[in-house]
Amino acid sequence: MTRFRNPILSGCHPDPSICRVGDDYYLVTSTFEWFPGLPVFHSRDLVHWRRIGHALDRPDQLPLDGVPASGGLYAPTLRHHDGRFHLVCTLVDGPEWSGHFVLTADDPAGPWSDAHRLDGDGIDPSLFFDDDGRAWCTGTRLTGRYEGHTEIWLREYDPAVPALVGEEHVIWDGAVKGAIWSEGSHLYKVDGRYHLLTAEGGTALDHAVTTARADAVTGPYEGNPRNPVLTTRHLGLDHPIVGTGHGDLVETPDGEWWMVLLAMRPHHADRCVLGRETFLTSVRWEDGWPLAAPVEPVRDVPSPPPAPWPAEPACDHFDAPDLASEWNMLRPPREKWWSLTERPGHLRLRVRPETLADVANPSFVGRRQEHPDFAAFTALQFTASDDEQAGLALVQNGDFHVLLVSTSRGLRLLEREQGVETVLAEAGPVPGRVRLGFEAHGRWYRALYAVEPGPPVPLGGPLDGDMLSSQVAGGFTGVYIGLYATSNGRATANHADFDWFEYRPLPGTA
Repeated sequence: MTRFRNPILSGCHPDPSICRVGDDYYLVTSTFEWFPGLPVFHSRDLVHWRRIGHALDRPDQLPLDGVPASGGLYAPTLRHHDGRFHLVCTLVDGPEWSGHFVLTADDPAGPWSDAHRLDGDGIDPSLFFDDDGRAWCTGTRLTGRYEGHTEIWLREYDPAVPALVGEEHVIWDGAVKGAIWSEGSHLYKVDGRYHLLTAEGGTALDHAVTTARADAVTGPYEGNPRNPVLTTRHLGLDHPIVGTGHGDLVETPDGEWWMVLLAMRPHHADRCVLGRETFLTSVRWEDGWPLAAPVEPVRDVPSPPPAPWPAEPACDHFDAPDLASEWNMLRPPREKWWSLTERPGHLRLRVRPETLADVANPSFVGRRQEHPDFAAFTALQFTASDDEQAGLALVQNGDFHVLLVSTSRGLRLLEREQGVETVLAEAGPVPGRVRLGFEAHGRWYRALYAVEPGPPVPLGGPLDGDMLSSQVAGGFTGVYIGLYATSNGRATANHADFDWFEYRPLPGTA
């Protein structure tokens, strides 16, 4: 039988939500402060996915400006009803407003509507369209009864407005006494019963999936006697996949049930530089309850024949009119500081005062690190003056990142840890054009550079990637690697040109 390899979406793709329309599957994940946000993926077989757009791709759709690291867009849910897609999500720590909102679209590739705000406390909203024509929304909020205690609430949803209407019902507060962080709830109707699927235990090593069911949508709900139906909390730090939770169910046209969920692949102890990724496992029903199979690195594929998409090119030569869909920025741009046309075949970044340490939109375009072992290189042409710098960046957040940059004093390898910047190594002066790169082998990263046509040579010693993990740096994201230019607070008219960018997994990596 054909096998597939987990995760199905590598790199920082947490909180997956899935829906099926005919033979097509669509999936969306959290993106926090990154823009464009809420990527939408398409699959024909549940295993092979391609990004077809982003639900949030216009700066004016909602105010993402100024959100702190790991604020922003939390736990979306994607559903389809009567020919229309509905995506609900929560904006967290927004300086203008925070709370739930809904986006709608006729085509999942977009365009999506502007955000319509919804009432309701907390985080993790989800929509359920019942077969009687009514629709419902669930969400999670803290109760204050003890640390980490949450409850799941339910209200009717009117998609025509759109708005939450009618009476609120509290339907769940955890599978066991003392449960914490019952969240990420979804409702389904199977064989006439309503099934509630939730995450529990916090989105770390104790994460789990629990279920409950009821005869009426408003409850009362009884817990599954076999809860949790999925967890790795009992398997230890040396297990290759940990932190399984935040699942969403989908039924295939052949009647099979599957769950998409988040989990992590530690590179050292509990450290996970890749962040929380999207995994897939099968589900079967027994005695009217869903039971999930263990999440395995390799397993049998679903019944539809494999439907892979063409492979994405490893090298971006910047010869397209727009940035490729894998590129992201920190928060929405309010001015266009990049160009693919001013110097054809190059990505030109304006050197601007904003830095990665600022809660701002710096001149940085990055993509997710997707493999434990990888190599990424670029060719940079840049002449710096004063405090200007341009090059490559490994970014966890504003207080934890690594820079390999060309400066007026030559090349510098800089590490920012807990908000303190340290020069790790220097070389120079270098000519205006130089190749820069990072290689990673699990926990260890190494910076490299080359003066063309010479081979790459190391700059400094190995870098401990633990400081780029969310377990050390805090927050909920994985590492992004990308192209960066800044004048460190000074006004300038300079620019940096990047000829190409190449990202490749190294042999033996998953």
